[in-house]
Formats: sequence, C-alpha cells, structure tokens
Amino acid sequence: MSDTTQADYVIVGAGSAGCAIAYRLAKAGKSVIVVEHGGSDWGPFINMPAALSYPMGMRRYDWGYVTEPEPHMGGRVMACPRGKVLGGSSSINGMIYVRGHARDFDTWAEMGAEGWGYADVLPYFKRAETWHGDAGDPAFRGHEGPLHITRGPRKNPLFDAFIAAGVNAGYGATEDYNGQRQEGFGAFEMTVWQGERWSAAKAYLRPAIATGRCTVARGLVEKVEIENGRATGVRLSGGRIIHARAEVILSAGSINSPKILMLSGIGPGKHLAEHGIPVIADRPGVGANLQDHLELYVQYASTKPVSLAPYWSLWGKALVGAQWLFTRKGLGASNNFEACGFIRSRAGIDYPDIQFHFLPIAVRYDGKTAAQGHGFQAHVGPMRSDSRGAVTLRSANPADAPRINFNYMSEASDWEEFRAAIRLTREIFATDPMADYVDHEIQPGSAAQSDDALDAVIREHAESAYHPCGTARMGRRDDPMAVVDPETRVIGVEGLRLADSSVFPLIPNGNLNAPSIMVGEKAADHILGRSLSAENLEPWIAPDWRHAQRESEARATAAE
Repeated sequence: MSDTTQADYVIVGAGSAGCAIAYRLAKAGKSVIVVEHGGSDWGPFINMPAALSYPMGMRRYDWGYVTEPEPHMGGRVMACPRGKVLGGSSSINGMIYVRGHARDFDTWAEMGAEGWGYADVLPYFKRAETWHGDAGDPAFRGHEGPLHITRGPRKNPLFDAFIAAGVNAGYGATEDYNGQRQEGFGAFEMTVWQGERWSAAKAYLRPAIATGRCTVARGLVEKVEIENGRATGVRLSGGRIIHARAEVILSAGSINSPKILMLSGIGPGKHLAEHGIPVIADRPGVGANLQDHLELYVQYASTKPVSLAPYWSLWGKALVGAQWLFTRKGLGASNNFEACGFIRSRAGIDYPDIQFHFLPIAVRYDGKTAAQGHGFQAHVGPMRSDSRGAVTLRSANPADAPRINFNYMSEASDWEEFRAAIRLTREIFATDPMADYVDHEIQPGSAAQSDDALDAVIREHAESAYHPCGTARMGRRDDPMAVVDPETRVIGVEGLRLADSSVFPLIPNGNLNAPSIMVGEKAADHILGRSLSAENLEPWIAPDWRHAQRESEARATAAE
C-alpha cells in the first residue's frame, strides 16, 4: 500500500493493542495506516530476552517519561518508561505473560464495561495465543494465535526451590496461572519464541504489513482532526495530515492516548481551557483513574553458589550474549523470570492480591548486584491499590511531556497491604527448601521489623512495575467519568475509538501486556461488527476464602 495519506482506518501507536487491531482489520480486507513515532525494533537489546533491562531508558526506544515528585514517596521522581518503537512497550517490557484473574474482568463488567466479563474476554485471550505449555487445562488456552507463549527451562535450582517453598508454606501449586487456577506457585510464562522476544510487532504488525493492506507512517501525532463532531484523521508534526475514511483509533498507551485526546479538545473542560485548547467534548475522566503496581525487591544473600551472579560481570554478559547471538539458546534466551506466585494477603479476599516475580540473582534497580556474591530476590507488591493518580497536560505543545502523578501510597490500605506482602514474603523464604539457601536478608534487612521501619523502606525503595493504565476508562455512556463505551468508542466524538490499557476500569491482577493485546483483539471485532461467543468456564476460587488465607489453614480447619 503506497498511499500514506489516507486509509479506511488510521491507528495511532504500534504497541500491543494497536498492532493487534491492525492485523485483524487488514486481514478483514480493510486498509490501515499505523502511525508510530518510534523506529525499528531490530537489534539485540530488544530481541535478546535476557537484555530486557537495556531498552528501558534508551531514548531510542523509550519515551523517557518520569513522574512529578510523588508526595507519599518522599517526593521521589520515579521512572515511567513507555515504548517508543515498533511493538510499543511489548518491545521493551519484561516479556512476562499474565492475563489477570477472571474476577478482574467480571469487575470490569460490574463497573460499566458491559460485555467485558471473563466469559466475554476469554475467547479473545485464546484467539491471541499459541500456547506451548506442558501442564494445565488446554480448554482455557489458545493454540492457533499469532502470539507465542512459552515457559523457561527452570534449570537453576532456585526456581523449583521457590515454587516448593510457596507450596510448603501452605499456598498450593498452580499448573497454569493463566488457565483455570491463578492462585498458588508455579512456572512463569513469557512472550519468547525460539529464543527471541516475541513482541506485538512480530506477532501482529509484520503479518499485517504482509497482507499489503497495512503500512506504517512515522511521525509525532499532535492531535486528532475533528470536523463537525467527527474524527477525520490525525495531524502530525510538520502539519502533515493522514485522513481516515472510516475511523481513527487511538492506541498510544495509557500516557500518550489521554495526552492526544486532551490536545484534540477532548478532556476536562477547565483543564483544557487553562491551556487555551478549544473544548470539543468535556470529558472529566480523560487522564483520571491512573493506576499502577508498585513492587519492592525483597533480596537475600545465598549460602550456595547457585545464582546468576557470575554472569553479571562484563565477561559473563559477553559469554551469554555470544551464545545467544550464534545459537539463540542459553541464559540469553530467557527473561530469567521463570517462577512466580499469586497469593491472597488475608482471609476474606476471594482471589489473589499479591504477585511474586522470582529472580535467581539479587540485583539493585540501577543494575548493580546487591549481594557481594550469590543472591536472589522476589519482586512483590499489592495488586489492587486504592490509590489513583492522573495524567495532565504540561502545556498545549505536543512536544512537551505530560505531567504524570500516580499518587502512589496515598491510601492507608496501601501501606497495610504492602507491609503484609513483605512479611508474607519473608515467611516463604524462611520455608524449606528456600530456607537452605538463605544466608541473610539484604532488603528490607533484618532490622526493618516494625510498621514504621517497613514504611520507610517502602517509601525509599519501592519501584513501579511499569503497569500504568486506566486513564480513559471504559463505562456506560451516561457515566460522566467514562471516556469510551463498551465498544471502545470515544464518548462525545463520532468516528473515534480508543483501545489500549487506558480503557481498563480496574488494573488487572498481573502484568499488562496480555490484557492490552486482548483489548486490541476485542476492539477489532467491535470495529468490524462481529464478536466471538462467550465461554463460561469457571475459574478456581479457594473454597474457604472467607475464613482462610491459605490452603493449609483451610485443611487444618476442616480437620478440627
């Protein structure tokens, strides 16, 4: 397709959702232009799974956003990396694949996103994936989709030791946390295929381009062109306009999508007026409802020489890189997050609200090893914080970064849940067989026992898990805070849709790449006027969740 001035559909953003939409529309015979400000996703830093920490922070691939000083985190300015490259954040993320819990999506429906309950979204998760798992219920998984989902080899003994410790601590095992049962400990899944990152660009965008009906245009989108209440195209920096014969679809992510809406005159009227932007649709929910996951790295020094520490030297990294470059195998072919856990923090919660990412090395946020020798860590934090932040405009200049304020830890419940997450993590690491590997605790450190001491550690050391979402939430058209309706149409403007993690009413229980792709898959069907049949498969819920925090407690109660 040589014409890059007009198409049936113009998609802003070649990220997780945008690539999925482009593929489905092109496959259905529609002409599509995908507008992406970033460049190629070629290169070892993106494609080698173990190099996952490098693309974040590289201005070539990352927008480089940071928050305003966070008032409840000691005024810290915190990183908010977002993909600026083909594949979007799926090209710079940790490649961890978590759908979220079934109850997350049932809650979406209860909050006004009708037709987005678990039974409705499950078919789209399945359509997206080709699952290469070896355990679990295949009825919950997809087998012919563009997105390859694999599991690591778990050769390092610490992975199985962590899973066993979680089971021995009373939480049970899950054969497939993306299947019927999320709760428990088990193997992590990743978007890696044949030793390489399998991003949305590889899974969806390249096949879309191969149809001959999809092309990519480079440029910074300044605004959506709107005439007589209808979106007609997008304006790029330099004045270039790309016209949409049918619809414009924003898939620029939870930071840039609300920014573009506001620059286009869609957002909180008073805020737009402050920046001299004519109000086309006064939607106060644009930029609001910002959510994220915070996590702390709970780190230990190891008694045994089994961690990845020897490979963290310059020479070790060179060896790993060389093996991957020539064979696509070895440590470089994995993100090295190969074991995980999902637990409930207390009785009375019906599905997990704490997630563990286990890593067989103790590494600080700046990439330096925290242990003088071998160590390991679990990334842990609450999954459903009550705190809400906002994305607002810094100015009316499209080149200026927006203001981002997550308002982290602004609710008392956040502190209670985070303390519980740390203490429960300590229990697990004190359980066999992990206990055999524990030398001493590095972070938070054995001296941090009181609530005040833990709060100080959280305030100083907790980091974003890079899961921003919710800034253009989906809901009923009569909901004043909703930005898009359940068919992903922007309320107040015709011919304009928004489909990415912005539309999440509530942050899912896990990483966001999988649900973002699902949103793209389902939005494409809404655009095309079709749908997949709902699948009423019941998730596993702990039978005695009202009275027991873990399985061992439930068994003990039943035995009395």
